[in-house]
Amino acid sequence: MFPLSDFGYRLFLFILILFLFFGIFIFPSIGRDFYFPSFSGASSIYAIRFNRVLVSIVVGGGLGLGGLVFQSLFRNSLATPYTLGIASGASFGAAVGFQVAGWFGHFLFFGFSFVTVGSFCGAMFSMFIVFFLSGVRDASSERMLLAGVAVNFFFASLIVFLQYIATPHDALQILHWTMGELQNASMLDFWRVFPFVFLLFMSLLFFARELNILAAGWDRAKSLGVAVVKLRLILFIAVSVTVGVIVSVAGPIGFVGLMAPHIARVITGVNHWRLVPITFLTGAIFLAICDTLSRSIFYPVQIPVGVITNMLGGPFFLWLLLKSEKK
Repeated sequence: MFPLSDFGYRLFLFILILFLFFGIFIFPSIGRDFYFPSFSGASSIYAIRFNRVLVSIVVGGGLGLGGLVFQSLFRNSLATPYTLGIASGASFGAAVGFQVAGWFGHFLFFGFSFVTVGSFCGAMFSMFIVFFLSGVRDASSERMLLAGVAVNFFFASLIVFLQYIATPHDALQILHWTMGELQNASMLDFWRVFPFVFLLFMSLLFFARELNILAAGWDRAKSLGVAVVKLRLILFIAVSVTVGVIVSVAGPIGFVGLMAPHIARVITGVNHWRLVPITFLTGAIFLAICDTLSRSIFYPVQIPVGVITNMLGGPFFLWLLLKSEKK
């Protein structure tokens, strides 16, 4: 498919913004949300929903940018923070944080909870393991993806082990959290995630030229003066930190980083000057829609948003796999 024209690009942006800030926020969930007993009750419900929309914007946009970085760096349509093991490492660190919090209470470490600190440390630890297994300087994209898959399975087994030895309450809490959810999102969660996503967004715009050159291949990029190893390390760390913070807030929400960059390329092409903001908006819109579905389909019961993204992302992943095999 060909990218849209400049007019189509701007029109798409306008429609996305209108839908995000008016459609999802104003239209209530299916069910008793249509009836508000008092103005104060309506205000409180919309305040909670507004927090969820804001958190879904930064979380979905951040996951979309993370997927864009890995797909661009490794020139692989299946590369995401989840296939490379970053999210599983962050999930394991957060699960350890749940255990530590159960032993010592909800103690805050320099203003951050044990879950946040554990998720951040787990993401960084998994990143260094992937780099060690694949080799920093001469690693091919296939080798790094295989290393990420191995790390992913390793941390997944550790999470299951923690659930097995935990108390029933902690095990249920870890299980519910690993599904990915935004039910308890707050403005504090928004301000925890927003600075990291904003820095990642600005970093990608700063390196947009280098990312465009990388599309021609690593060897060609090196011949044109791009420091491929340094660029890969900087962006890898930036994405790992961002994903670690996101996972500590919302849990491991899958497939957003896979789908958002592909949808954005259909809209605006492969130029990263346009691809970066469109990917952010696409990821934000996609997760906001999934969160709306998660609280509306079985109202008043709310299902984790990660269940919705997995149901939509699974067929999309298979379609990409079949498409790549045909090529």
